[in-house]
Amino acid sequence: MRRLLDALAHVVDPRTLPIAVTILLFCALFGFGSVMYTGFFSWQVLLDLLVDNAFLLIVAIGMTFVIVSGGIDLSVGSVVALTTIVEAVLSEHMHLSVWVIIPIVLLMGTVFGAVQGALIHFFRLQAFIVTLAGMFFARGLCFLITTQSITITDPTFQKISAFRLDIGVGSVTANVLIAMVTLLAAIFVAHFTRFGRNVYAVGGNPRSALLMGLPVAQTRIGVYALSGFCSALGGAVFTFYVLSGYGLQGQGMELDAIAATVIGGTLLTGGVGYVIGSLFGVGILGTIQTLITFDGTLSSWWTRIVIGALLCAFCLLQRLIERHAKSVRRPGGTAAVTTPGHGHGHAHGETSATAPDSQVLGRGAPEQA
Repeated sequence: MRRLLDALAHVVDPRTLPIAVTILLFCALFGFGSVMYTGFFSWQVLLDLLVDNAFLLIVAIGMTFVIVSGGIDLSVGSVVALTTIVEAVLSEHMHLSVWVIIPIVLLMGTVFGAVQGALIHFFRLQAFIVTLAGMFFARGLCFLITTQSITITDPTFQKISAFRLDIGVGSVTANVLIAMVTLLAAIFVAHFTRFGRNVYAVGGNPRSALLMGLPVAQTRIGVYALSGFCSALGGAVFTFYVLSGYGLQGQGMELDAIAATVIGGTLLTGGVGYVIGSLFGVGILGTIQTLITFDGTLSSWWTRIVIGALLCAFCLLQRLIERHAKSVRRPGGTAAVTTPGHGHGHAHGETSATAPDSQVLGRGAPEQA
């Protein structure tokens, strides 16, 4: 009985409640589709959610780190498009091997993100403005390179695109395998490394993190470099998915990535979130699209309408959780709601060495530094 109560207390904790709601919503949507539509409840339909959204999952992973750190990145969709263009040009016009092209575009995305992070930190510019400029810059580069769509005919690209791995009665593509490896690596970085703890600390309270001697500059630049890397990797995966490069690809992908991250339980205020939550956030977006496809009578624009409503609902939920946590905060700034192991300086990857109790909602009192 005590274990059950402890588990329940952990679920309603401000840090875990959003992701718990996300998982329940995903199960409810998939269950609804299984009841309403014949053939919806199948292993292949579930795997197809990953097949069709592997590139978005990778981009959302990078966005998760950015939002947890208290920032935002609007350039990811344009970096995806730029990656597809560069890959297509290098493959079709310069006839380079895919194994040479991939490292080039990954380095390009990483440097692009790092430059944005440096501008944000050292010049104290708003992340929204810097990444908005980056979005226009990357999109403009796409059309400066070419205004045409370039189809990729390289045999290696086509073999990777056509690869299928059987999993039970279903199968997945190479894109899904890349996305899963990226997800596992991101979970390890976020919850089991010093860099991950620093990201949560900077997102929770940058001033406290600085006073505690944490490398705020390196962390912020590293976060945006990681986002650029994930955007380029997502672009490479997207290229395998469509086998073409075009400057208009990835339009609105930055908004989908932000939506998936927020619906996945990451607080927009920073400091709180789980990388695994973005997987379920992307799953919810994919399930909504699949439901509309199975229905056959609804316009595809209903996808945007439902996603917009869900995003507003999760933002409202975050605000309510924040107010509730503040109302139960004990005198002296120590929260009444904690998780097991909280006092040891880490609670499932959500805290760091900087005043753990100050990060119940990603915002701490400066006096606790």
